[in-house]
Amino acid sequence: MEFKEALLSLNRVAAKNQITREFTGDNAFELITKFITPVLESIGEMWTRGEIALSQEYMASKICEEIVESILPLESPVRKNMPMIGITTLGDEHMLGKRIVASFLKANGFNIFDYGNMGPEIVAQKVREDSVEVLMASTLMLNLAFEVKKLRSIFEREGIKTKIIVGGAPFLFDSDLWKEVGADAMAVDAMESVDKIHEVLGVST
Repeated sequence: MEFKEALLSLNRVAAKNQITREFTGDNAFELITKFITPVLESIGEMWTRGEIALSQEYMASKICEEIVESILPLESPVRKNMPMIGITTLGDEHMLGKRIVASFLKANGFNIFDYGNMGPEIVAQKVREDSVEVLMASTLMLNLAFEVKKLRSIFEREGIKTKIIVGGAPFLFDSDLWKEVGADAMAVDAMESVDKIHEVLGVST
């Protein structure tokens, strides 16, 4: 597929031209769900099999994010009807996993509040201010994975109903850790994060 080849070769112009040729002005979400997302999932599977570098997966998601921003502006009714998503590393300075998930979600039309590596107290404050429905927390270090437990305690104390979905190495190593820290779900990768968002919100796809 030409679109996939353009993404893997990091050819922004060719990738955008592929979508532009199919864009009619009112079929942006159809292009995202039937064209862009399946290709991103295929690229994610290639990385899982060790066929491409993690940087290639990230850049493919980033290019798709830019394309989606051009065909699905922030004021689009589609965006306004989608849940508000927050993302953070809860203090972890290893950002690549978060960046991949954020770009993948943006490429699927979600609005994202990126809280960087803020700690639990500040994240809880931001989540309340921004009316975030689902918070994605990605960590590489085990000790920071347990910051999710602190965050959950703050949510319960403050009456914050935001769902928490976790991901990253500690949760892949221990498949039950997400339950131990009080998360609502765990996503193995960026692709699964979309399904998990729908799952915790009780939305059928």
